[in-house]
Amino acid sequence: MKTLSITASLFLALTAVSCAGTQSEPAGGDFARYVDPFIGTGDHGHVFLGANVPFGMVQLGPSQRVKGWDWCSGYHYSDTTLLGFSHTHLSGTGIGDLGDLLMLPTINPADTMATFSHLRETCTPGYYKVTLDDDITAELTATTRTGMHRYSFPAGTDTAFVKVDLGYGIGWDRPVETSLTLDNDSNISGYRYSSGWAKDQKMYFTAQFSKPIAGSVIDSTATGTVATLAFVNDEAPLLVKVGLSPVSIDNAVANLMYENSDSDFDFVAREAREAWNSELSKIDVETSSLSDKHKFYTALYHTMFAPATFSDVNGDYRGADGMVYNTGGDFTNYTIFSLWDTYRAAHPLSTIIHSDIQSDYAGTFQEIYRRQGKLPVWHLHGNETDCMIGNPGVIVLGDLLLKGFVTDTIAAYEAMKASCMLDERSLDALKKYGYIPYDIEGGEENVAKGLEYAIADNAVAKVAALLGYSDDAEYFAQRAKSYGNYFDPATGFMRGKSVAGEFRDEVFNPFATTHRADDYCEGNGWQYAWLVPHDPHGLISLFGSEERFVAKLDSLFTVEGSLGDEASPDISGLIGQYAHGNEPSHHTVYLYNYAGQPWKAAPLLRHIMNELYNDDMAGLCGNEDVGQMSAWYVLSSMGLYQVEPTGGKFVIGSPIFDKASVNVGDGKVFEIIARNNSGENIYVQSALLNGEPYGKSFIDYRDIMAGGSLQLTMGPEPSTTFGVNSDARP
Repeated sequence: MKTLSITASLFLALTAVSCAGTQSEPAGGDFARYVDPFIGTGDHGHVFLGANVPFGMVQLGPSQRVKGWDWCSGYHYSDTTLLGFSHTHLSGTGIGDLGDLLMLPTINPADTMATFSHLRETCTPGYYKVTLDDDITAELTATTRTGMHRYSFPAGTDTAFVKVDLGYGIGWDRPVETSLTLDNDSNISGYRYSSGWAKDQKMYFTAQFSKPIAGSVIDSTATGTVATLAFVNDEAPLLVKVGLSPVSIDNAVANLMYENSDSDFDFVAREAREAWNSELSKIDVETSSLSDKHKFYTALYHTMFAPATFSDVNGDYRGADGMVYNTGGDFTNYTIFSLWDTYRAAHPLSTIIHSDIQSDYAGTFQEIYRRQGKLPVWHLHGNETDCMIGNPGVIVLGDLLLKGFVTDTIAAYEAMKASCMLDERSLDALKKYGYIPYDIEGGEENVAKGLEYAIADNAVAKVAALLGYSDDAEYFAQRAKSYGNYFDPATGFMRGKSVAGEFRDEVFNPFATTHRADDYCEGNGWQYAWLVPHDPHGLISLFGSEERFVAKLDSLFTVEGSLGDEASPDISGLIGQYAHGNEPSHHTVYLYNYAGQPWKAAPLLRHIMNELYNDDMAGLCGNEDVGQMSAWYVLSSMGLYQVEPTGGKFVIGSPIFDKASVNVGDGKVFEIIARNNSGENIYVQSALLNGEPYGKSFIDYRDIMAGGSLQLTMGPEPSTTFGVNSDARP
């Protein structure tokens, strides 16, 4: 795909002959050739770089010494040193963790790190390669639960070494207990228990070497076990096959035997690429812009790093209570749920193109509830981190239920309701006051918490109504409207309110923000004025008229003011005060559709897609956040976005592709066709759904999943009819 001695622009030029034009990819085509895994490894993207397969347990890639916030994935493009290659990573998070089982090939047993040049580094889906400055070449590939290394040492070197470090961890991760055993002359096994963001993480491993271990030194200290293994260096590369399990060494062996027992490296790498092609081919886009295609398939690739498989081939997994359970073959258990981020676009996208695994997500959610008494908030390797705010697991499970992916709807509803009726994380104050006062213990981020809880309450209300629980439906529908308690009509902003029901008495500055210590969460008053995606028409009514609402929304994209010295670094990708680099803003542009002015969204959407996403190392304007930033691009570039988090109403925006053919499963394809589309023709003029005139500026999930086509005629001027009338609005 791409070797980094070739610049991004030259790479595009070299591949233009085979890629340019508006032809779709042939059936079974190599979609992986459009992916550049280095996009987002610079600036603040925090994406994982390395070898993995879609939704795999193993994320095998280079790990560097963590030098700050930008190393949350363990790798940053600004750095040309590495400590080795570890088997688990996060992608796009704002906190570092994992990094289990670090391996460093070396010709000097005293070395603890290596240096390299990006000119000798390559990565494509399922494969990573780097030649280190001491001329050792390391190649990596993976299956779902195993990793595979191929090390080629320089000729003339008699002895090669591999250092296996169980002490290394990314970010907050620190080892608690480690063990490594030489099972025979070519196999090691052990475990690593650690604590960090995930307070109680356990990972077991086995590793098979293609050559006998000629000598070994194993050091166990308080900072973890480190083994230095020696091998005779002959002409053949050294192969290392590694199996992982969150349950036991025996299960790690079983995972390795099942997925990677007799395979050679090249076969595994080809299979990994085919696994990626199988998933990437679910959306076939047509465009004359290779850059847009490059961005699109890289974004689609990034959406499939997580959730990650977290059960072994025999169905065993470690539950949220630390105990071992078995799926009984009913579902695959998953982990790495960055739900405060991903409920907005990543999960809705997944319900369209990965319908086959949605019931597994629902099963995982319900199993987490059984073990910890609430649905997941931010789940990481069997641990509830309680990171971020709200009840996003309730939102996602509600969406899955309303879309038909939940079998035991009663049990799912009980989990949703129970999670919203707890007394933790300011829910007790919400139940008592109808909002969360700022002047109580835990009152920081009160506005953001309250707005997020209202979104989850709306999900409960919708499911309760569907299942016939009318009293519950009414109760949670009222709670879903609690966002109105924060609205200050005098300023037009959501503001903190005291126990006595008064807004904060100091001078209100909607620009200034203090990270995690004021009324908002990673945002300011301007950004949080719009966080009512579950009830946009109710939000509009708070402003008194559509005209006032639209005027205020217009101002969001033009006003300038200082965020202050204590602002969150997550507030990035600014257009005025709209912050595309952080998730609370992601639905905001699409609110124009609810006010009957969808044309106002078009130039903003095109600006975001063209300017805030690009095809170089700093290709993202904020943290990837486990696929959310990329999922926004995937959906928006096709012309759709699910604003209301629960239920499946997709708002029509401004597609950049001439055609997107989406495989929605069961042999059905949904096509989104943009006729007369160009950089100037950005406004939808009219639409046809399955050949019939369609005047609405939204489409239902069920219409998408039925297959068919949505044809949008584009033009250079705003339409005075499309999506304008009240019955045409979402």
